[in-house]
Amino acid sequence: MRVLLGVTGGIAAYKAADLTSLLVKVGHEMHVVMTEAATRFVGSITFEALCGHPVMVDLWEAGGSVDGATSVRHISWAKWADVAVLTPLSASTLGKLYAGIADNALTTVWLALPADVPQVLCPAMNTRMWEHAATQRNVAWLEENTNAQVVSPVVKRLAEGEVGMGAMAEPADILAAIEARGR
Repeated sequence: MRVLLGVTGGIAAYKAADLTSLLVKVGHEMHVVMTEAATRFVGSITFEALCGHPVMVDLWEAGGSVDGATSVRHISWAKWADVAVLTPLSASTLGKLYAGIADNALTTVWLALPADVPQVLCPAMNTRMWEHAATQRNVAWLEENTNAQVVSPVVKRLAEGEVGMGAMAEPADILAAIEARGR
């Protein structure tokens, strides 16, 4: 299965590297697109080494398509995917997906995903951010109006030291969701 992994900024980005390793070990082909903020937590070279392909961070950076059919990179990457996974999904990027804002490489690729490509969205954020009405509206809307399944965050000790709902689900649980959604 061809898995497109999106990584946003947040301390849980290191777990996305673990997920990448798991996906490759079980035989999935991967491409990774990251926000600039994600690279402040885990460098793109980590994902390149794990998946064996260049990582997209800058929409305007030189680089070709993955399908060989088009030179428009974000369209090519979106059409290539059998399943698209976004983890960790920050509150900011969640809001952009809800509103259809494509202002970076990741959100541009996501907006270009064909409607039939299953998505697995794995939010990770502070408890209050997760419980905020806007976040809950955005999650509900995406599940109802797109081909997305949300793998809810879990209760754990969070980066700021609090314990609560908001930690990214474990990579093994996300892997199970990906394989259940894949085509």
